[in-house]
Amino acid sequence: MSTQLKSLNSDPRIARAHVLMLMTTVLVATSFPVGAAITNSLDTLVLTFLRFTLAAVLFAPIVAWRYGLRVPSFRDVLRYALLSGCLVAFFWGMFTALRYTSVLNTATIYSMTPLITALISTVVMKERLGTASRIALPIGMCGAIWVIFRGELESLLTLRLGMGDAIFFAATIAMSFYGPLVKRLHRGEPMAQMTFWTLVTGAVWLLVLAAPRFSSVQWTAVPTEVYVGIVYLAIFSTLITFFAIQWCATVIGPTKMISYIYLNPILVIFMAMALGDVSPPLSTYPGFAFILTALYVLQRD
Repeated sequence: MSTQLKSLNSDPRIARAHVLMLMTTVLVATSFPVGAAITNSLDTLVLTFLRFTLAAVLFAPIVAWRYGLRVPSFRDVLRYALLSGCLVAFFWGMFTALRYTSVLNTATIYSMTPLITALISTVVMKERLGTASRIALPIGMCGAIWVIFRGELESLLTLRLGMGDAIFFAATIAMSFYGPLVKRLHRGEPMAQMTFWTLVTGAVWLLVLAAPRFSSVQWTAVPTEVYVGIVYLAIFSTLITFFAIQWCATVIGPTKMISYIYLNPILVIFMAMALGDVSPPLSTYPGFAFILTALYVLQRD
């Protein structure tokens, strides 16, 4: 423990990265219910295009003021396009999957992201995980699933998987590539620039895919709350989280960064309690212990 504290004191960026990932995890936890609430009112490709485009437009003045909007080279565009391709695949898959499956199912599948990311990091980044981390990753996943199902084994055993779950699992694999690729493809440019051009290339990907569907959208018939949801997702669950994830992946590494996903089920419960929901049953608390223990081991190892 003293070694970890010395590391935090010697490099304050590490402490900032952990605080930033805690804040980011809270924002990510809110994106699933918001996405589920608006996904049936607008085509998923169009919705994701609006989300990326709005985030890029809002971020452009900040990047222009700090660094200028110099057009990147073709090779840099390819780097950013590869990163945004992972994100586009994830968010498109998430919105599409939520049409066919439940938030509970997607949360269960999403809990596998740290384990998949660690496997990819081992191949892409040659990241070496200690024995403790290799044990902690599946324990954290089991803890997250335990909390999601409130410790009810019967509910887990009756979980039904379908087409929507297969779509979201593919999207989760795409997201798992994102953190390792950020660290692999970062060339020392300011992270705000990398985030901005990732958003721009993502919007271009989505424009190509979504353009044929624009004519079928009755824009005036779309409920106001859907536009409010898109604004929320663009600012808090896209712009801020993209920047935080990219920066933290280069500071603490993709596996430690993505392991904060294990906290999502706990945060969802706390948010529900804040809105008047009842406290979780005692059977849920062993899952809390698994998650917090796994997270501690992963961050320390």
